[in-house]
Amino acid sequence: MYKKISHYFAIPLAICCSLFMALKPSPELDRTLYSTEGMEFDYSMSEEIAMSTESSSIDSEITPHAADHIYVPYLGKSYNGFKEALAFKESRGDYFTVNTLGYLGKYQFGAETLKLIGIYNPNQFLYNPQLQEKAFLANAARNKWILRKDIKRFVGKTVDGIKVTESGILAAAHLAGPGTVKKYLRSNGNYNFSDAYGSSVKHYMKKFSGYDTSFIVAEKRAKAIL
Repeated sequence: MYKKISHYFAIPLAICCSLFMALKPSPELDRTLYSTEGMEFDYSMSEEIAMSTESSSIDSEITPHAADHIYVPYLGKSYNGFKEALAFKESRGDYFTVNTLGYLGKYQFGAETLKLIGIYNPNQFLYNPQLQEKAFLANAARNKWILRKDIKRFVGKTVDGIKVTESGILAAAHLAGPGTVKKYLRSNGNYNFSDAYGSSVKHYMKKFSGYDTSFIVAEKRAKAIL
């Protein structure tokens, strides 16, 4: 009988204790124990993995101070590393930007180049990141097919002081078109085209050398299809 009575008191007592502990005011937190005042932190990235913040096709729209604080992931020498490094140089990776010459998106495509890979609505292209990624791959595949003989002939050789790689060739073709890259290689670097912002074929050949672009399959009529 006594056990039964004790059960009736135990449950309300436990509830009361729980409410008391929950509603009991806690002592004020001493925030000085967690202060970082006086500490030094290093947020810099090593030169080996930091992406360059050199001038690009939209440099005129980015203040030098802002550029000092832009960082991107390090993806190594993979295909993703290649396309993201190139995108960072072109637009700081911004899908929705248009430069002063009208080039569009993350990879800074011109309207005429888009037509070659089956895109006829630049406005729709600008606001569709997935289509932009498809366009980059399609354009690279088309350029790789056009330059297939030059890739076979020149990769591994030195032209104008630059060791030629497939990724360097494809990056330069993205900048200036495959025909211009052919002229550069076949003139031993004497025909070194530069765009309106001062980026040259030689610079792209060097900057984007050594990436693994085997993922890109040469295709004569490559199209960007969702």
